[in-house]
Amino acid sequence: MFRKSLEQLSHSDFKELLSGRKCLLYGANGYTGTLVARKAHALGLSPILAGRQEQFIMPLATELGCSYRIFNILNGDEANEQLNDIDVLINCAGPFPPNTTTLLESCLANAVHYLDINGDLTTLVNVQRFHSQAQKTGIVLCPGVGFDVIPTDCIAATLKHALPDATSLSLGFEVHGKLSPGSVKALYNAVANGCQIRQNGLLIPIPFGYHIRHIDTKQGKKVTTAIPWGDLASAFFSTQIANIECLYPVNATHLTWLKRLRWFRGLLKFPWLKKLAYLYISSRFQIPNHIERKQSVTYFWGEVKNSSGMIKRASLEAADGYDLTVAGVLLALQFLLNYAGEGGYFTPSQLMGRNCVESLPNTSNIRITTQSPS
Repeated sequence: MFRKSLEQLSHSDFKELLSGRKCLLYGANGYTGTLVARKAHALGLSPILAGRQEQFIMPLATELGCSYRIFNILNGDEANEQLNDIDVLINCAGPFPPNTTTLLESCLANAVHYLDINGDLTTLVNVQRFHSQAQKTGIVLCPGVGFDVIPTDCIAATLKHALPDATSLSLGFEVHGKLSPGSVKALYNAVANGCQIRQNGLLIPIPFGYHIRHIDTKQGKKVTTAIPWGDLASAFFSTQIANIECLYPVNATHLTWLKRLRWFRGLLKFPWLKKLAYLYISSRFQIPNHIERKQSVTYFWGEVKNSSGMIKRASLEAADGYDLTVAGVLLALQFLLNYAGEGGYFTPSQLMGRNCVESLPNTSNIRITTQSPS
């Protein structure tokens, strides 16, 4: 499907793809946004860098020789003015829930393709609501083109293909590496919004730490619990499987704290507490450096089951989540610059194919195993 894999792309390839078109990278001063900007520059791209504060955007733009724009994406008039000549927008600015609706409306008004690195469940549901408008406009809306949610979305689509009559889907991942302050803040927001699973097609709230599954992975047996991950939206849109759970490995201490959340989780939404938490996170967590990212690895797995008891399982290993996100963004950009299809909302697997994750550097193929009914 891809003219070349991401690793094979050269300066001339991307310059040819971008010829006569403009790509704007919003949130270029954030940790992931900066990584995307630098990698794009290394491949010969010169995206327009953008953000809210010139003192953070201008130094990077000057270093990379890129133009830049300063505007607030929560201001619809500003966004419309700055996007009226743009072909593709890459949104790397979190937190995503407050900013997405206004930005999507501006993309629709200006016929701009939309990509983001969001994995927030609420936001993924919200973006899908613009599907019919995007179809009419002829633009692509594809959120989650990074660590959230390319690998798990591709696993979900591959498992659905392997077992078309699947009635339940479980997805999980395990991170071996450091988290940036931005990622920890995203986790804070996810916890504040509460845990959910998808049951009979509907999102159902459940207490943290009370949905436990013991699973076997390539790394051994794991105790996992449900988390409110974006795949509860994206995997449902990709597969239409009505029952979905997202899992993450935990130990006894984690479970104890997760169960205690039921008593005070509501407090996490208070603005003053959120502000204090963000300040603590910014001071406590350090961004991972290049060596730490290079040593990091992420494991993904999934399982589907049908009404007859047939089970299919899938797994893959990938690079550090931040490097995976950078590669995923550029893969999606490469695809959109070649794209001549219809507009609408797409998950990564719907837009680029269920095996697109295998095109990313340092990512294994998706492996499938089968367990027949006993």
